[in-house]
Amino acid sequence: MIIGVPKETKSDEYRVALVPAGVEELLKRGHTVIIEQGAGSGSGISDEEYQRAGAQLVVERGEIYDKAQLVMKVKEPLPEEYPLLREEQIVFTFFHFAASKQLTDATLKAKAVAIAYETIRDEHGQHPILTPMSEVAGRMSIQEGAKYLEKPMLGRGILLSGVPGVAPAEVVIVGGGVVGTNAAKVASGFGARVTMLDINTGRLRYLDDIMPKNVVTLISNTQNIRQKVRDADLLIGAVLIEGARAPHVVTKEMVQTMKPGAVIVDVAIDQGGCIETSKPTNHSNPVYREYDVLHYCVTNIPSAVACTSTHALANVTLPYAREIADKGYERAARENPAILKGINMVKGVLTNKAVADAFGMSYRIFQS
Repeated sequence: MIIGVPKETKSDEYRVALVPAGVEELLKRGHTVIIEQGAGSGSGISDEEYQRAGAQLVVERGEIYDKAQLVMKVKEPLPEEYPLLREEQIVFTFFHFAASKQLTDATLKAKAVAIAYETIRDEHGQHPILTPMSEVAGRMSIQEGAKYLEKPMLGRGILLSGVPGVAPAEVVIVGGGVVGTNAAKVASGFGARVTMLDINTGRLRYLDDIMPKNVVTLISNTQNIRQKVRDADLLIGAVLIEGARAPHVVTKEMVQTMKPGAVIVDVAIDQGGCIETSKPTNHSNPVYREYDVLHYCVTNIPSAVACTSTHALANVTLPYAREIADKGYERAARENPAILKGINMVKGVLTNKAVADAFGMSYRIFQS
């Protein structure tokens, strides 16, 4: 199979979908790898390293899409890439279709085979490709939140840890999954007072066992969220529903009760955001102020640490890419239920219920 890796076009996206070690592995199995020049530069990987691994470099992005049977990316195709998608071409990337009707319609129109990183789910119910990026985003949410709490950044002028005689910051995390857990680890390590809210009592018991004493767990309901949002110096949105648009669990009325100069980091923004006042931002213009609260809603947070993120992502995508390339997507989906769950569209047919529900569209379960 011919596997193509284009340079990412999303604003401030520095990651790349395949590293040289992955190129070598795919070539050993008889596949061809073509990579757009400069695709790895943002992650510290030179064209020469790809060439030494055996990849063929191309200058034009269109050549990648013209030749490749399997296109590997990091982020969803942008409008300028829609015309490049081909019928029956396999595109393997983060799609987050439920956040964009335009992307959904364009990919259906192209009749491509869309396999979404974020809906691949293993036999343990885990999301092996989403997990490392969620770990990065969760940890970075505290790093970025701490920065924007500083007065020169127009925040409250609060140090997360406090100092002897001065109380630490109040960090509130809505969602106790991978993002929320990693955010809590970092925030508690700084010495902040941390409150985690989740709807799953079993998960809260687990978090209560593993977290230090400066982390408090609460059941996630409207009353508790309303109270804790009002108390928060830093609010982290970390709600995930697989493949679906994130629900607005924090309303604009709740945001209006927050302290002047408080900070919101909505990590769920690539799925539409779980805070009603959130709207997508990028690394060049990461924040905006609404109701005197700073909102950080960057849709590709892990890209800021692209060297780390690229290798973490490549570690988990390669086994699936290898299987898809070796067997074709139909046999791979038939033999590996995780890949079957990743298939969101096939040749103009929507196959993911959560995406269909988001837009009131029909869907059909893919039969491999």
